[in-house]
Amino acid sequence: MEPFVLKNQSFLTIENWVSKYPSLVAGITTNNGGVSKGDYESLNLGFHVGDNQSDVCSNREKVSDLLTFPLKTWVGAEQTHGIHLKKISKHDRGKGSNSYENAIKDTDGFYTNEEGVLLTLCYADCVPLFFIAPESKMIGVAHAGWKGTVGQIAREMIIAWKKEGINPEQILVTIGPSICEKCYIVDKYVINLVENTLEDVEILPYNLIKDGQYSLDLREVNRQILMKSGVPDTNIQLTNFCSSCDKEFFSHRRDKGQTGRMLTFMGWKETM
Repeated sequence: MEPFVLKNQSFLTIENWVSKYPSLVAGITTNNGGVSKGDYESLNLGFHVGDNQSDVCSNREKVSDLLTFPLKTWVGAEQTHGIHLKKISKHDRGKGSNSYENAIKDTDGFYTNEEGVLLTLCYADCVPLFFIAPESKMIGVAHAGWKGTVGQIAREMIIAWKKEGINPEQILVTIGPSICEKCYIVDKYVINLVENTLEDVEILPYNLIKDGQYSLDLREVNRQILMKSGVPDTNIQLTNFCSSCDKEFFSHRRDKGQTGRMLTFMGWKETM
């Protein structure tokens, strides 16, 4: 069953999570409903891609209104395709929300158990990972391109949560809209790194297309890393949406590098 449901033209939510936990906001934006122009048309939410900053801010204000989650409570990162995580508190609110310059540096994953904070990261083909441990109210998001995937950022989140007293069996994970294996062609160098990451697996997440060219299922690589880290297979759900095939998303591959960014978002609204 597809975990992501289109709520309006501008975003999808992880429906089975948000319906079960009414104060939770969790999902990903589309490329529709904004004011950006040209290569970034229309709901670009990334500051770092060359778009007009005032247009990006307008787009972010629109999403803020749709989610009823104030922009001043958002937290954003200077993403570097690494595996660095940061635990977020209310003191971090506003960092990276309306400017790339004040974003949290060199970070590709956030987690928090505090209310009133919206964790946000940008994407245009890379794999969004959403984490929740409901009993602890811990939530997290991570950005897994091929570098973050083979660096095992998914495993890093599980390790970080173990230090918080959360067992992997308590963690639910949703793997979000990203480039599918049919659209994602890589060379032997990347495949070697994947092989080193996934030793002794039954299902290989890649196929040889022609000499030196392979189709790679990054979502499946992350799923296997999560299972190796102790998360039960039954706790992991995968989307069927492809950022390259489906035109309502931005795609770095499809658009040859000139494109906008979607935004993943996850947060607990403040309760009285």
